[in-house]
Amino acid sequence: MSFTRHYLDTSTLHNPPPSPWRARAELIRRRPRFRQIVFVAASIAFIISVLLLIRVRDESQYEWVAYGDDYPLHSAAARVRPKSPLSHKLPHKPALYTPEVANNTHAKTGPAPVVFSLIMFSEDSAAEGAVLMKSIIMYSSVPIEFHVICDDVAQTFLEKRLRLVTRPARNILVRFYRLSWSSMVARIEREGAITTDHSAGTPGLMKLFIHEILPPSVPRAIFIDTDAFFITDPAQLWDAFTHLKPTTAIAMPTHPEQSAEEWHHANRICSCIMLLDLARLRALRLMDSTAYRALNTGNDGTGAQHASSTHPASPPALAPPAFEAMFGKPSMDGHYKGVKLGDQGYWWAIVSHRPDVFEHLGFSWEVSSCLLEMYGTALGDDSADDAAELHSQIHTLGTPHEGEVVLPKMLHFNCLDGTSRYYQWDGWSDPTNPLTRRWWPAVQYHIGFKWLWLNTHQSNATLTVETVDNVVFADELFAQQQSRRPLQQVS
Repeated sequence: MSFTRHYLDTSTLHNPPPSPWRARAELIRRRPRFRQIVFVAASIAFIISVLLLIRVRDESQYEWVAYGDDYPLHSAAARVRPKSPLSHKLPHKPALYTPEVANNTHAKTGPAPVVFSLIMFSEDSAAEGAVLMKSIIMYSSVPIEFHVICDDVAQTFLEKRLRLVTRPARNILVRFYRLSWSSMVARIEREGAITTDHSAGTPGLMKLFIHEILPPSVPRAIFIDTDAFFITDPAQLWDAFTHLKPTTAIAMPTHPEQSAEEWHHANRICSCIMLLDLARLRALRLMDSTAYRALNTGNDGTGAQHASSTHPASPPALAPPAFEAMFGKPSMDGHYKGVKLGDQGYWWAIVSHRPDVFEHLGFSWEVSSCLLEMYGTALGDDSADDAAELHSQIHTLGTPHEGEVVLPKMLHFNCLDGTSRYYQWDGWSDPTNPLTRRWWPAVQYHIGFKWLWLNTHQSNATLTVETVDNVVFADELFAQQQSRRPLQQVS
């Protein structure tokens, strides 16, 4: 149906007569004073909205703290790092760093955390380590602590990923221990006889000093090399601590079937993954130092002698007799000769000399691409039973797991030559490569899993990031404590 234009133009439906209230409202709206009131009201509403937005931002689930130069002395107050894009939440006042505070990080949230100590120097190691940390967060059923010994480059890389996690499923603590190159070299020199020609270099030797870098408030930790990632809940590995003997300080995989005389058979262990009872290693005084030797000889390094009644002899370090038993006395240049595989060579000497402080860690936690070809395990038929797995399994004869099925829980991609990041290895592009056929889909998945996906829809958990600047090794703290004691000059 259509209507003439005349009807539409004159219809009262489209042109109603003006009402008295509409005319009055239009008159008020046109007055200058009314426009001023509306402008003021709108301005107030805008300011309130901004303040609410800032408050919500400040209540984010991040906390970024830097500890002072005198860490980890218990009298040291925490020093808050200046506000930055990462500093979403700052404490109202500096908090004292004490063992009680550190041990109760997750006390109000239920289960105790799984604690990791990782070492990352350079962006390449941080890029690998980020995948490891991501996998831990992905699979963990309990809170997590990361104690990352690193340089500035590695920390910067990791923080870019961490800021993407705004709603973690469980509480996460990440504490960066900023260790300068000079301080690492100085600690090695205070030990006096160790050195390395391994590609991991000086940072690799820091695996021998984790118990001295982390404070006493961290009694246990899992160490893992950066070229690995979990494919199951790391809480299962943490539970292995409960099954160790009371005297055990170290647990790592052992391979008694391996042999390399030129390495003193150091390939019979893998220090790529270790359960470390840090409290026991501190009590045993794992590594030596001029600070300890000075007290034992009664010489503080300045020529002063201490009376034995005031300064009893310090217990000897565990490592020196172990090193000499395997490598002999240090050579003319003061270093042990023939030590291969970096820190692993020294760990091998320690656990060989002191088997009472050592236990084997299952192969499921070290499915390695290096010497053992991942034991022949692989992604594949999901209906395979024990018999099928044992039929394809290799490299377990003569080991603690002979006749047992290796059930992969962590994948370790070491010995992939020609790349500084294992996931960029050229062999992955070869579909016929046995390693590629076995595990490349798993590598792709864990590399490609986005940090953003670690967020939950709703979460009361927090991600806390802290930085410890100017780390002081335990032997330095020991020397400082001794210097504060009364000295008695002895002729």
